[in-house]
Amino acid sequence: MERWAHKCAIVTGAASGIGKEITIALLKNKINVLALDVNAEKLSLLNREWVQQEDCNKLCIMRCNISNEKDLERGFSFVETEWNSGVDIMVNSAEVIELSRIIESDRAAFEKLLNINVLATAMCINRAVRSMRQRNVEGHIFNINSVLGRKIPSTAFSEIDGCNGWNLYPTCKHATVALTQSVRQELIDVKAPIRITGINSGLVETNIFKHSPHVTEIIKNMPILKPEDISSAVIYALSMRPEVQISEITIQHRDEA
Repeated sequence: MERWAHKCAIVTGAASGIGKEITIALLKNKINVLALDVNAEKLSLLNREWVQQEDCNKLCIMRCNISNEKDLERGFSFVETEWNSGVDIMVNSAEVIELSRIIESDRAAFEKLLNINVLATAMCINRAVRSMRQRNVEGHIFNINSVLGRKIPSTAFSEIDGCNGWNLYPTCKHATVALTQSVRQELIDVKAPIRITGINSGLVETNIFKHSPHVTEIIKNMPILKPEDISSAVIYALSMRPEVQISEITIQHRDEA
């Protein structure tokens, strides 16, 4: 990991859950991080927690709606101008979920899921790769996917309205699995020293279900991962020799079906 010290990372969805744990893991490995999230209050809390650490590395926070192109460009421009650098590590961790049935949903829900889970991820990859290639540096991209990107769930959490489906979430995760594989092939084609890793996680203890107290109660009794399980996988893939490509990692609780 020594070669990544003082390099620059951008993490989306960094204010809580998986994104927060990845942010902290990168900082502990002496990597500078720009933490992006739509929740400014939780970003401030993350910043206060980190500056109290004895070995304080550079953390900058920025409220950012990643589905807004201007917001996203502001983040990448900050790294280039304020830090006089570019992106070396890109972590796409931000996501939203909708637990209604597709056949009972609407276009607004579809657009929100696709814009944040798929299109914003593609734009972050596009912008990060351009930054890495312009400087001809080693880079690494992480897409935090899901086991639902490899299978379609046969059941929902509940029959209660608003908890009885997965909407386009599995569709989005299938898309980001394909996106990861497509970009990996493109990077090989252009002979760029950039790796891309997809992490397919099972159920993780985060606040993604915060809008559904019923589901939050249900998952308390289910086998579930900790966010740090995912951040450990990121550090593992990042620590490999530059020639070693960890293309995909699936992480589930031992007892998760």
